[in-house]
Amino acid sequence: MTPTPLIQINHLSLGYHNQQGALIQVLRDITLSINSGESLALVGESGCGKSTLALALMGFLRAGSQVLNGQIRFQGDDLLQLQARELEALRGQRIGLIPQNAGQSLTPSMTIGRQLNEALRLHTDLPRAAWRDRSLELLQQVRLPAPQSLLARYPHQLSGGQQQRVAIAMALAGNPSLLVLDEPTTGLDVTTQAHILELLRDLRQQLGTTLVFVSHDLGAVARISDRIAVMYAGEIVELGSSRAVLRQPAHPYTRGLLASIPRLEDAGLPPTMPGYPPRSGSTGRICAFAARCPDVTPMCQDLPAPLKTTDGRAVRCHLECSQLSPAATPLRPSVSRKNTAQTQLSLQAVTVRYDKPGLLHRLRGQSPTTPATVEDIELVLKKGETLALVGESGSGKSTLMRAICGIHPASNGDIRLEGEDLNAPLDQRSQALKQRVQMIFQNPDASLNPRHSIAQILEQPLRLYSGLDRQACRLRATELLAMVRLGPHYLDRMPAQLSGGEKQRVAIARTFAGDPQLILCDEVTSALDVSVQAAVLQLLKELQAKKGVSYLFIAHDLAVVKAVADQVAVLYQGRLCQVGSTADVFGGARHPYTCALLNAVLEPDPDHHPRLLDNEAPEQHPPARGCAYQRRCPGASERCRQQLPPWQEHGSNRIRCHLPLDTLLPQTAVREAQLVACN
Repeated sequence: MTPTPLIQINHLSLGYHNQQGALIQVLRDITLSINSGESLALVGESGCGKSTLALALMGFLRAGSQVLNGQIRFQGDDLLQLQARELEALRGQRIGLIPQNAGQSLTPSMTIGRQLNEALRLHTDLPRAAWRDRSLELLQQVRLPAPQSLLARYPHQLSGGQQQRVAIAMALAGNPSLLVLDEPTTGLDVTTQAHILELLRDLRQQLGTTLVFVSHDLGAVARISDRIAVMYAGEIVELGSSRAVLRQPAHPYTRGLLASIPRLEDAGLPPTMPGYPPRSGSTGRICAFAARCPDVTPMCQDLPAPLKTTDGRAVRCHLECSQLSPAATPLRPSVSRKNTAQTQLSLQAVTVRYDKPGLLHRLRGQSPTTPATVEDIELVLKKGETLALVGESGSGKSTLMRAICGIHPASNGDIRLEGEDLNAPLDQRSQALKQRVQMIFQNPDASLNPRHSIAQILEQPLRLYSGLDRQACRLRATELLAMVRLGPHYLDRMPAQLSGGEKQRVAIARTFAGDPQLILCDEVTSALDVSVQAAVLQLLKELQAKKGVSYLFIAHDLAVVKAVADQVAVLYQGRLCQVGSTADVFGGARHPYTCALLNAVLEPDPDHHPRLLDNEAPEQHPPARGCAYQRRCPGASERCRQQLPPWQEHGSNRIRCHLPLDTLLPQTAVREAQLVACN
């Protein structure tokens, strides 16, 4: 028996008029059915139309948009023909939205209880007296501990994963038939991401909810979706089961996306996909992917590609799969660097505190009772190398970075850049020292002034650090853009006119304007799609080889860390667990926490199942004594709870753990060590 579709999209085309009055198509002839209880993923690069399509499923069109053709039927209703009041009643009750950044979608001045009450008031017919019980039921449904106490807390008092769970609870308040998830795990660390995806899988099974999952993370897509729709330039270019699309990609674009993903089993950087997606409405009536396709033919440049459907698999291409180039694993590019044994950055016994002792404590000469946020950190970064800081949210990575750049100086310890003191706050550092330490932020939208042109953004640090005149600044800005592979015509554009990858390239160019020696990279690729991420990582490597700069690199994606880092430092609640070369940390002895992080990594394979810790997030503070990881470690003993673990060494690996080294070594390494001992 053929299932009845919950959603039926028929020949949908959407567009808008630009400032010149020209009609720009953003969605072209989309036809798609989504069944009740199904999970469908929409994937593709930024600007491909996946978010536009997902929001259209809620009857939402951005200002100035118009329906050029087609319809969207949801449970029999044509969403595009409903009035505003009818859509308001539908959203939240029959269709729910889980946004990308729960921290921004939750109201910071309202408690969790009040926000849940607001969702229940708007989207249910429950009487006020039943709101509290229903709120507690929703929080329990999303597996939040101690829901009674959470009702009185504010969003900033919750971790990122807890905030996302609250957003899911609010979306479930009206018992919707459809949940639209817009990048719900972007920016979350690997363990929190894995727990959120597991929660969504379980909720779907329990409630029978249909999911439309928008994401550029193909590992997350593999974990949660039944089918995948690959979008490019506003069209669906491939549609099929997750297993078929991820294991046997048929369209050249899908193959390119999968090849751009960094993987733990691969060495070096992933290859970049050539070219860029076309601007909306610029493809005309030809194959949109023709300019980037390795198998392009004259026919592709003359005619639009047809969507061929066979046995539930659809591919938009002129060629048959047998005519396409074999989907061989491409060679991973390598970049030689000018790294030396010279120390660039050193941290000795660095401790950072956010709490300050009160007056009574100071009069009595007492220390703060709350454990330090970051404690006793000792690290060395060599010139021309990359040191990665990894760990869950709240592990102290960003705190340590803020101490290095002077935003929140260390309470104790010593930080030096090539022997020069970095312990002073930012406002007390010399201009020359500020120039030598620069930072690339996670979100370029938050770091680029939207009212300034790209020329103004690049010229500001040039005037500040180099004292160049206007003409020299313009010339140097052009050179900086060329360095990040952007043409001079970008100088007169505004940030809003750039894609996410282009904005990040501008942010990188601005960072290099002052010729820094140390660059702090804070999750610089987490919000980028896989193809742009590969290009940005390759760019950073090339600039490091050319300029000899050192990177302190924060990332949640351990496959990215393996591809770019020379050294890795694993942090848990502000304490170092493991430090060593990338090869030794990923392939040698591992701290139990390092193993937990690696076990939670997602792969673009539907049959890959991450292994999760019982607890999603660490406690607010580390224990007063013993090992910081004792409460979550499966091998914890009484000694772990009483004594600070010693450092053990194996090659370049330094591991802080009570467990014997042979327990921490992979089995192959244990056998090798035993053979050496026998010989």
